[in-house]
Amino acid sequence: MRVLAAMSGGVDSAVAAARAHAAGHDVTGVHLALARNPQTYRTGARGCCTLEDSRDARRAADVIGIPFYVWDMAEQFQASVVDDFVAEYSAGRTPNPCLRCNEKIKFEAVLDRAVALGFDAVVTGHHARLGADGLLRRSVDEGKDQSYVLAVLTRAQLDRAVFPLGDSTKAQVREEAAERGLAVADKPDSHDICFIADGDTQGFLRGKLGDAPGDIVDGRTGERLGGHNGAYGFTVGQRKGLDLRVPAADGRPRYVLSITPVTNTVTVGPREDLEVGTVSASKVIWHGAASPLECDVQLRAHGEVYPATVTIEGDTLTARLHTPARGVAAGQAIVAYQRSPEGDVVLGSATITAAAPAAPVPPSSALPVASRA
Repeated sequence: MRVLAAMSGGVDSAVAAARAHAAGHDVTGVHLALARNPQTYRTGARGCCTLEDSRDARRAADVIGIPFYVWDMAEQFQASVVDDFVAEYSAGRTPNPCLRCNEKIKFEAVLDRAVALGFDAVVTGHHARLGADGLLRRSVDEGKDQSYVLAVLTRAQLDRAVFPLGDSTKAQVREEAAERGLAVADKPDSHDICFIADGDTQGFLRGKLGDAPGDIVDGRTGERLGGHNGAYGFTVGQRKGLDLRVPAADGRPRYVLSITPVTNTVTVGPREDLEVGTVSASKVIWHGAASPLECDVQLRAHGEVYPATVTIEGDTLTARLHTPARGVAAGQAIVAYQRSPEGDVVLGSATITAAAPAAPVPPSSALPVASRA
């Protein structure tokens, strides 16, 4: 195949490109310039959008022996990822910018341009498996698995995607990079949000949205417990940084239960009040069997997995959890998986819109089961 290898400047994408080249594909490397001002993004190998990363990607392409280009996608990234990130927090939701980048940049803008230029597929260094059956599965390295952030991809996008690293652990990838003479073999993984240079998400949002003082209230009594400078600085499940002026009567810590942008109110309460049994979501992308269906769901990246009964009606997904979950935030993705000895299969995903403290629902033997090993 004629393939375009997206090269971030890290070890994973470099080895993915090298494997595609070694497999006999006609490979061209491309680095995505995502920053309007690269100097404002992370340095020291901590991000994925810096000038340093661009140079590392170019050196890796030279070692592999493939053509290399840089594509300027700063405007698309600003609109689809950065602006979306700010808008979601402003609306009281908690977005996942890496998931949005995969959806809107790497597998929409890049793939569309690649196809227009005559490429057959896009190769990336994501840790996930895509077999001959076309099914997206978890990586063998569960600690590095990225199937959650790829679950937003459509069938058409998956049909033109190649993930060469899914059958390898991160340690094996680094060892192979060293054997191939790739200088990024020991380069640290990127962390946090690439477009927030100092890692201060609340400060970044304040710079975009300004101060917006409001109240922090008790979820059970409605009592005012303190104030804040912007509800956008909180997320459901948060415990630290609440600065409550009225201590709890029982002395126990309190957590953010909900955020209401209309009244600019943050509601807090005890840990048990975070428990939810039903999760609703929209923007459904589904590859699985007809619902209702017994399967597993994951509610945040690298989060716990919960058995659930999933029902899809139109563009709404409802998951009735068999055991309660805590800290479920609107704006995050819910991803459904089918257990399999060959690796958990992604059935589909949706964006969480609401969670309710309904009683947990036990599995029903009358429903199709997609979670048997």
